[in-house]
Amino acid sequence: MKKHLSFFLATFFYIGKIKFAPGSFGSLATLPLAFILAYFYGLIGILLGVLISFFIGVWSVKEVLKSTSHDPSFVVIDEVAGQLLTFALLADHLQGNLQSWGIYICGFILFRVFDIFKPNPVGWADKKLLNTWGVMLDDIFAGMYAAIITYVLFIFYIAI
Repeated sequence: MKKHLSFFLATFFYIGKIKFAPGSFGSLATLPLAFILAYFYGLIGILLGVLISFFIGVWSVKEVLKSTSHDPSFVVIDEVAGQLLTFALLADHLQGNLQSWGIYICGFILFRVFDIFKPNPVGWADKKLLNTWGVMLDDIFAGMYAAIITYVLFIFYIAI
């Protein structure tokens, strides 16, 4: 039962089982959750989502790694935490805002870019921390990068 639950959560309700680009589908599936958390609860909602998905990820990935290799592609709970973090700096702007789809698209694309190309410290966490923390932290770092760049682009956009 524990193994099944950990795989269910680590794959974000089996979305990670999609054979083509599971990380991208995991990030994409996170966007409705990000919208709901930001729209109704702003920064508090996003940060709670990040914390809950991070700690669920730590637990479930620890269980999954007992029977698989380091950072298997079907594990996407790390993408959920990182993708949610992408919207933290703009969460207050997103709260109650139905006109914010461009921010979500931009944040999604930037998060995927940083998660795929892995500039340091994203790459460091992925290559040097060969455990649960490496699986989770590389996406947290990618989410931080994406949050900063999304925020800067938003500031430039409204300044024009």
